[in-house]
Amino acid sequence: MHSVPPTTASTAAPTTASTGTSTGISTGTAKPPPAAERVYAHVKQGVLERRYEGGVLLTEGELADAVGVSRTPVREALLRLEAEGLLRLYPKKGALVLPVSAQEIGDVVETRLLVEEHAVRKVVPVPPGLLERLTELLEQQRRQAATGDLAAVAATDRCFHATIVRAAGNQILERLYDQLRDRQLRMGVAVMHSHPDRVDRNITEHAEIHRTLCSGDAEAAAEAVRRHVGSVRHLLRGEVR
Repeated sequence: MHSVPPTTASTAAPTTASTGTSTGISTGTAKPPPAAERVYAHVKQGVLERRYEGGVLLTEGELADAVGVSRTPVREALLRLEAEGLLRLYPKKGALVLPVSAQEIGDVVETRLLVEEHAVRKVVPVPPGLLERLTELLEQQRRQAATGDLAAVAATDRCFHATIVRAAGNQILERLYDQLRDRQLRMGVAVMHSHPDRVDRNITEHAEIHRTLCSGDAEAAAEAVRRHVGSVRHLLRGEVR
């Protein structure tokens, strides 16, 4: 049986799809979120960061102790996570963390390529402020990589791509892309754990996307995106178990 680590003050909450800002428990005078929301954030972050890996069985009692709540909000949170496809519930046993499947990897990568290649072409000529924002995110990734915070690197990596998609101005595609957020974060952390050299390569490939956008070459930018996302797919296929 897997032992659930307790929630600590330093545990980061999930980041938003478009800004990378924290959505966890706030400090100061703000009212804390409901118990079920705290359990949801704790378990979801654990799954996305691979503290709870695919195949691990989580029990209501362990989670209740870890977060400091009763079992009722734990059940509510687990039902929500099951609906999102991260867990499968087994009555009187617990919740199984679902591994990432080959089908899921293929579906996510295919959708990413469709959206991101279209978006990167559409942002040429580059709108004001986009290159500056991408530069900021590249620097942020480098700082996070230097500290070894892979979950933060993955979140900023995802934000880099989401920023380009948002700049393309198609709100329907933006919402579609946002639906991939959790899967992207989970897969990104998985790749970086298994292939530590991938952190620097991701940054290098992001810099190449940035360079092609600076040059105003839409087709070169689309090709850079295609190589970057395609290389992640090959690495992820080795992660399926």
